[in-house]
Amino acid sequence: MLKGYSLPRTPKGTSSLAPTPPWHYVGTCLAVEYEAAPAAVAAFLPQGLTFHSPRCAAYFVEWQYASDAGDEYLDPARSQYRETIILISAAYEGAAVACCPFIWVDQDVSLFRGWAQGWPKQIGSTWITRAYDLPSPATPVLGPGGRFGATLAVKDRRLVEAVVTLRGQTTELPQPTFAGAINTRHFPELAAGKHDRPAVYELVQLKSRDVQVSPIWKGEAALTFFDHPYLELPDLRPVKVLAGYRFSCALTVDDLILLRDLRQR
Repeated sequence: MLKGYSLPRTPKGTSSLAPTPPWHYVGTCLAVEYEAAPAAVAAFLPQGLTFHSPRCAAYFVEWQYASDAGDEYLDPARSQYRETIILISAAYEGAAVACCPFIWVDQDVSLFRGWAQGWPKQIGSTWITRAYDLPSPATPVLGPGGRFGATLAVKDRRLVEAVVTLRGQTTELPQPTFAGAINTRHFPELAAGKHDRPAVYELVQLKSRDVQVSPIWKGEAALTFFDHPYLELPDLRPVKVLAGYRFSCALTVDDLILLRDLRQR
């Protein structure tokens, strides 16, 4: 009998792209809050969500992952990845939530885990300034005046640039935040005559546990979206940049909340 949480399923079940949850994550985030054109934000909202505000956020994250076995981090090429997450504000049944129209990662296993959760992941290249424990001109300070940069390139084209200058600590996370975001799980149908009727089309809410957050640094920021021949992210480019943040977080994912089956609507 073939085994495995995801394809490929094999006799031993150890070759699957993603192992059975729970999935444990820890990462360092550089984030920029900004406002986009209200009409653009509203245009990206899926069925079931309504416009709440023009507030958006761009997150650049360097992650490390482990399963319950807990030893994947000893093989960094297997456990580490970087991603860029774009979040927009929305409302679901009157409550403020986040929604993700775009997200880019640099690992195939992260791509699959994201699709299973409703993240619309694509492959892209994210780079983020690192801070080190020794004083050097080659590292920013993790404190007032520290400057951190991040970039995203997709298919060899630079798409996003960000710079955050830290000023002081805060107790507030950037908004919208990715915890509890509402997205769509969508898997298309290939059978002839059914291309417009997806096999899976669900409105889902992310569910995390054992969430931890480090001290949060906040400051001013700059954020630029570059034009692209077909990706529509520039439609959500900033009209006003609000603030920048740097922090670390840890969480575990092994559940999901199904809100609606959108095929029935």
